Amino acid sequence: MFKALVPYLVAKDAEHAIGFYCKAFGAVEVFRMVDPGDGRVGHAELMLGDNRFMLSDEYPDFGAASPATIGGSPVTLHLSTDTIDADVERAVAAGALLLRAPKDQSFGERSATLQDPFGHRWMFSQTIEDITPEEMQARWDEETSA
Repeated sequence: MFKALVPYLVAKDAEHAIGFYCKAFGAVEVFRMVDPGDGRVGHAELMLGDNRFMLSDEYPDFGAASPATIGGSPVTLHLSTDTIDADVERAVAAGALLLRAPKDQSFGERSATLQDPFGHRWMFSQTIEDITPEEMQARWDEETSA
């Protein structure tokens, strides 16, 4: 039985990425292992609140390529927060690219989308209204038919 889903990111400059995630998102580095041969980050683990994510430098021989190498990523990482506006402001000040500014959404969330300097997309989201899935669908139907 699975216990958790943990994102594993690859960056062209993992050491710089670790510093960015700590500054921009308030991540805490748990540990890292450095390749003794060339100094690349072979594996690092960081915490965002109670959530772990992992990171390494590129290792093409293992198929580990960054979004910069493969021309982007189809994956967006979702971060739930209680302070979206301040969190977005801090990430942008640290070098994230704001793709969609914070905005209240019909599905009960205030959300924003950013891209970090390493090509990974992040959606920040704050619950502003508790609504049922049925109400979400009804609101979406109404929005798209207008």
